[in-house]
Amino acid sequence: MTKLFKLLTILFGLALVALPAQAYEKGDWVIRGGIGMVSPESTAYTDSVEDLRISVDDGTSAVISGTYMFTPNWGFDILASWPFSHDIMAGPADGSVELKIGETKHLPPTFSFQYHFAPDAKFAPYAGLGLNYTLFYDEELDQTLFPDTSLSIDGSFGVAAQLGADIALSEGWALNFDLRYISIAPDATLSGGGESDTIEIDINPMVYSVNLVFVF
Repeated sequence: MTKLFKLLTILFGLALVALPAQAYEKGDWVIRGGIGMVSPESTAYTDSVEDLRISVDDGTSAVISGTYMFTPNWGFDILASWPFSHDIMAGPADGSVELKIGETKHLPPTFSFQYHFAPDAKFAPYAGLGLNYTLFYDEELDQTLFPDTSLSIDGSFGVAAQLGADIALSEGWALNFDLRYISIAPDATLSGGGESDTIEIDINPMVYSVNLVFVF
């Protein structure tokens, strides 16, 4: 395993040497598009049912972002996506069993300031910090488990942190790997029979994406 790791490291290094440099300049737009996966922490406990845990599973969708470089090192990034779909799961607090009880969709527009450490390098890492707003919609509950009961999930504002890197492929094109942590903790309300129960769901996902980059 150690020899394989060393070999892969050498091959990766040689590949970087062979690649052209990618220089970002003031006024450039950096467009990244690809596939992203939202992996939630997603743990919540209801007040009315002490031993019930509610969670949200992973979701995958197309993502796109645009970064405007107002200096070679600093940029402002806007992240958008096709809607992510998630199953809502429930089970005992120890996590031994989970049952799908519903589903929801969400959109996670995120605005971040990025700092690019080496804007003229072949391997160009960056870090970002900003604000996210998550919109939930199309919430549905399994009516066989919760007859005549509805679910609504409020929108959520939260801090978003980001790490990533662009690897130059040719002039104007690059491959991107991006990792984000987003603070998402919305209130979810179950309503039915004239009663309601509201809980806060700590979703707080890691968002992983692989993108193709175009610079103009």
